Amino acid sequence: MSDMSPRPMSASKTVMARAMLPSDANPWGNVHGGEIVKLIDSCAGAAAQRHARTKVVTARIDELSFVSPVLVGDLVTARASVNEVGRTSMEVGVRVEAENTLTGKVAHVASAYLVFVAIDDHGRPRPIPPVIAETDEDKRRMAAAKDRRYRRGLIAPKGGTP
Repeated sequence: MSDMSPRPMSASKTVMARAMLPSDANPWGNVHGGEIVKLIDSCAGAAAQRHARTKVVTARIDELSFVSPVLVGDLVTARASVNEVGRTSMEVGVRVEAENTLTGKVAHVASAYLVFVAIDDHGRPRPIPPVIAETDEDKRRMAAAKDRRYRRGLIAPKGGTP
């Protein structure tokens, strides 16, 4: 990769939306969790690729929480952005909401953190640019991502070894 200059978190922001159809659900009209996971992975992957400007692969999905059901007919929107970057990997946070387009009611459906690794044409990890936190919210998200990275055993605590 030729341009390794830091990139702002806002440059990776990605939004994807789709209406949930009967083929996405069980016989009672509840959308399968796997459909939501697929949307989460697709949206997060696009955000990761926007940041890295190279191929990326999903390495980990953690802290995925389903907090509200999704029904056939809901418009489901996933919002993702890079939270923190290591040498070849990055954490992407995703928030998913479902909107009943007839009533306008919006519900938080799920949140997840995913780790992606940037790869070269031979499938080997490759370096990626650092990310810049621009706002207080970005700084909060970055600090929380560093803490999760430490808990995953991927970085040492300040002043020590994991």
